[in-house]
Amino acid sequence: MPDPNYVLLYVADVTASEKFYADILGKKPVESSPTFALFALVNGVMLGLWRRDTVELKASFSGGGAELCITVASAEAVRATHEAWRKRDLPIAQAPTKMDFGTTFVALDPDAHRLRVFAPVQP
Repeated sequence: MPDPNYVLLYVADVTASEKFYADILGKKPVESSPTFALFALVNGVMLGLWRRDTVELKASFSGGGAELCITVASAEAVRATHEAWRKRDLPIAQAPTKMDFGTTFVALDPDAHRLRVFAPVQP
């Protein structure tokens, strides 16, 4: 099976979510419409934002429910990203925490999808 390379998040307001992700990713979408926006990420993964009331085959969900993980180089980078996002008033669901897999924190997007930033434990 080929590796997954496309992530879709169902969102309530594509315009608001597009603005949110453009801000934190530091880039504009490669596609944008009232019902869908698409970001091309440098690692080749595509991030799509699909307005949830237009999804076909209808999905059942109650909001949130997805987690995007972003790996950074160090615990210091985790803390710096946390501070930068906190200053942007992103909702923080988990403050920087040392866990068995590394140092991490979790922020939320406008639809309560989790954005986990982490620095893995170095072997």
